[in-house]
Amino acid sequence: MVGILPSPQLTGPSPIDEPRQTSAVRLPLRTTVAELLGGSAVAVVVSLVLQFAATRLSISEPSYAPEALTMLSSTLVLIALFVPLAFGYRISRIGRWGKVAATWVALSAFSTLSLALPLQSTRFYYGGSSTDNGFRMQLMTRMASTLGLADMNYADTAPYYPSGWFWLGGRFANLLGWEGWAAYKLYALCWIAVTTVVAFTLWSVVLRRRLALLATVATALSGMLHGIVEPYAWPSAAWLLPVAVLAWRAMRQNDGTPRWTLICIGGFIGFAAITYTLHFGFAVVVIVLMAVVTGFNQVRHGDGVGAVVKRQFLRLLPIGLVSLVIALLVWLPYLLSTKFLLDNPRSAAQHYLPDDGAFLPVPMTEASAFGALCLVGFAWLLLRFRHSEVAAALLLVVVAIYAWFGLSTLALLAKTTLLAFRLNVVLDALLPVAGVLGLLELIGYLRTKIPSQHAVQVGLLACALGLVGAVSVTQEALSEKLIGYTEQAYTDYYPTGDNAKGQKDPDQVGSWFDDEIRAVAALTKREPDENVLLSTDYKLMSFQPYWGFQQETPHYANPLADYSDRAAEIERWSRAKSSDELLRAIRSSKFKSPNVFVLNNPQSRYSTVEPPPEHEGDLALQLKGDSFPQNPNVRDYYAYFDRELFDSPAFVKREVGPYTIIALR
Repeated sequence: MVGILPSPQLTGPSPIDEPRQTSAVRLPLRTTVAELLGGSAVAVVVSLVLQFAATRLSISEPSYAPEALTMLSSTLVLIALFVPLAFGYRISRIGRWGKVAATWVALSAFSTLSLALPLQSTRFYYGGSSTDNGFRMQLMTRMASTLGLADMNYADTAPYYPSGWFWLGGRFANLLGWEGWAAYKLYALCWIAVTTVVAFTLWSVVLRRRLALLATVATALSGMLHGIVEPYAWPSAAWLLPVAVLAWRAMRQNDGTPRWTLICIGGFIGFAAITYTLHFGFAVVVIVLMAVVTGFNQVRHGDGVGAVVKRQFLRLLPIGLVSLVIALLVWLPYLLSTKFLLDNPRSAAQHYLPDDGAFLPVPMTEASAFGALCLVGFAWLLLRFRHSEVAAALLLVVVAIYAWFGLSTLALLAKTTLLAFRLNVVLDALLPVAGVLGLLELIGYLRTKIPSQHAVQVGLLACALGLVGAVSVTQEALSEKLIGYTEQAYTDYYPTGDNAKGQKDPDQVGSWFDDEIRAVAALTKREPDENVLLSTDYKLMSFQPYWGFQQETPHYANPLADYSDRAAEIERWSRAKSSDELLRAIRSSKFKSPNVFVLNNPQSRYSTVEPPPEHEGDLALQLKGDSFPQNPNVRDYYAYFDRELFDSPAFVKREVGPYTIIALR
């Protein structure tokens, strides 16, 4: 595009990296911090305003009207981003900060409108309350009910899953005066906008502004396709790429690296540690690998081994210290409970191998605009890594991803995995960015081979094709990638017993949420967070901060909670011969005992449970066991309780749809 690139030679140094000062960064510390804080604030405000505006549409579903409005608004914002680029980003009379602020607003608007408008009539985020979203809303609801860190499910247990993102979400919900589950969509979409704007600043640290903007647009589009379903994991995935380029440059410098550069890298790794453990581990591997590779090259070019080792160690040290301090903000309670991992029970969280974890990711082979861009990016990395620091850094990340897949497969021999498929989102963000940079370098080269009077036409053509590609990816995300998640957001039931479409079908278990919650409150006379439930309806935990005696699956259970021992204890309770025996067993449990049972009543006309003949008339509790490496990785089974076990005056009961709710007096 006109004004974006100088005239390069494809066999020489890459113009992507030039011109640049001797420092590893392009923005001074003061400017970087100001943009990170200011951009994040602008993103939150813009996102909130647009989200509340979207909810005022109140378009009844099913309808294509939200999608039509989404594409119109997204396309207009993309035009506002691409046209200045086509003409050299020359906007007079608003100054440098004016351009930056306008870019923040445009990026925030694109990220929000593209995702908020399809959800305009539902309170749920993409995926509704189904599958993994149930756990995410459970943790969000928990954090909104306490000012401290706590496990999402188990009382008096140090939290295991990093809850930094969710803790802040709890404060967000408190600020609005909403329940945690209700604030999840609003909060998640704000973070999508913040992620995009912060990515722009981080790319601006290692690339020129106009290149940084295009890299950010590519990142945002990739997130719509592959990243936003896990909004707490998307920031660390999107920001890893510019941080990797920054780290590569810092490690390559023979002279001293600015201390704040290393501190910022450590800050990112610490952020990953408190939000998404897998990205934390992968980022550590990438940074260490970069230190080893650059150190090896320095030795190969004549530097002494001792001097190189000392230099790289002194660069890794501040990164490690800063990230450790941040990580301890969330991980310290768990580390203390396990004597700093000396007494660390094994977690089942890594016992998962879906198809996209068994096969190597090859997004560059997809027959789509996104796939074509990934292919260009892959080719550019291979062709230009010797001449471009950016290409070299990104290629090393690609190599690390595929190596992680290989190690994850080998881990099957130890009956576990490294959850390599979770890194697909990083690869799917990296290759499009590389594709954009590769195309720009090619366009800059072609401009040197044509008469100068045609340079403007080439730039306009490139801009038009880029705009069409961006619109195409947006439409693909809405019509293919997110359509199932959108449908779940409209059909899953709220805790009020209806859904976004106004449906209230008693044959759907979700239609009984409201009655269940009211029954628990009436029977116990306690606040929700004072109750411990043994429930066959785990979704109740997503909407109220009840404590659970057992988590729904072993894979999301805190390893400190002894999932298997709890399951065995539940089965022992179910084999009790009398009410007194059951009461003694419950009260003598080494775990905090449940005071509420939510059991399935197979005799109800609304129940779908069909017990075997020997348990006909009994109440049923669904449990799950780990069946890894089978797919699915969980097996469902039931524990059956004789109804007479709850005939004691110590219990009070209420029938609610397909459930029998029993509380200890």
